[in-house]
Amino acid sequence: QVQVVESGGGLVQAGGFLRLSCAASGRVFRLNAMAWSRQAPGNQRELVATITSGGSTNYADSVKGRFTISRDNAKNTVYLQMNSLKPEDTAVYYCNANVYYSGTDWSYWGQGTQVTVSS
Repeated sequence: QVQVVESGGGLVQAGGFLRLSCAASGRVFRLNAMAWSRQAPGNQRELVATITSGGSTNYADSVKGRFTISRDNAKNTVYLQMNSLKPEDTAVYYCNANVYYSGTDWSYWGQGTQVTVSS
């Protein structure tokens, strides 16, 4: 089994910053792509940023230039640095980890961490 645990959410004023962390533990044989998604009340889950095992990144247009995804492969951890936060960034942020095992990528999700940006 693989456990994925997010941390770092909280309440921040508009223009502020937060750093989210996500650690994968357990039977992590090989950690491939990792990603952050978010879901605001009444909205569908939105993919925010992805990072491959080699460090290639992609971002949603809504966060480009403000958010940075990074990872520490030695710690099986991915981070999301969020700067210049806006009220519309308010959501539950979820981490996704893809673990390669026996020829297949297995996808695991964390429980989410709340980010609230006040105006």
